[in-house]
Amino acid sequence: MNPASLFDPASAAIVVVGTVLATFLRCGAGNCAQAVRALGQLGSSGFDADGTRAEMASQVREIERGGVLRAEPRRFGDAAFDEAAGALIGSRSLKALLATHEAHRALRTDAARRAASTLAQASELAPVFGLAGTLLSLSQLPVEGLARGAFSSAISMAVLTTLYGLLLANLVLAPLARIVERRAAIEEAERQRIVDWLAGHLERSLSPPAQRQRPRAVPLEDVA
Repeated sequence: MNPASLFDPASAAIVVVGTVLATFLRCGAGNCAQAVRALGQLGSSGFDADGTRAEMASQVREIERGGVLRAEPRRFGDAAFDEAAGALIGSRSLKALLATHEAHRALRTDAARRAASTLAQASELAPVFGLAGTLLSLSQLPVEGLARGAFSSAISMAVLTTLYGLLLANLVLAPLARIVERRAAIEEAERQRIVDWLAGHLERSLSPPAQRQRPRAVPLEDVA
């Protein structure tokens, strides 16, 4: 088998350009832009859970030592946790931190869903344009007799466009959609662990003084 025979720029252009255009028309500019951003983030290291937790540990120690009233919000390099820490210190309430976390989590989840859905839509459209390329190549066959080489060229293009559509859908777009979903799920699990850790450490520091040191119960026999 000659590998060079499997490369046809015209067939690839029909499938790729058609898939991109149809996805844009079906999903819209916003969803397509979100998918591009999600793909661009795949090359980065992603959310640094250990680094963020280490940065926040100093803030936690400050609150535990001096109380939330004396604490100053710090920057952790993560917009969601920066805003959550600011809400915590500003309102002196753990509920504010949790509410801010939930708001950012909803935004991240929606962005990941839109990106993965757009890539999944593209994976469904790629075989369609593989078939469209096949029909287009077959339509180029001469009406009156077969010119020399015209038949083999048309059949080759017909086969390759179908092949390109299947490969683009099942080896590129569909796996990318799942990668975006898995990466988002892993990040949310890491962020939730940090929030749970924060809540566990700060719950006592933020509780009212009466709840921190409850009076010792006096036995009934001592009262008598």
